[in-house]
Amino acid sequence: MDTILSNMTVSVSELKNNFAKIIEQADDQPVAVLYHDRPEAYLLPAEHYERLMEHIEDLEDARLVRERMDGSFVEVDLDEL
Repeated sequence: MDTILSNMTVSVSELKNNFAKIIEQADDQPVAVLYHDRPEAYLLPAEHYERLMEHIEDLEDARLVRERMDGSFVEVDLDEL
């Protein structure tokens, strides 16, 4: 069985029939959309998605910093630029 990464689940047909009510009940949490009792998609409120994207960007920035810490550095004199 597939792991469901949400506390709230709805079927595709339930989502079609009660979209506004489901969004309200989700209360800024993800909703797993099930098709034949398997997760087919996740519905995320906009604010939740934006926070998730910011977190991913922060992780990417941290990875770049770690990669560049071991790189070669070039000494630069600002007066010569």
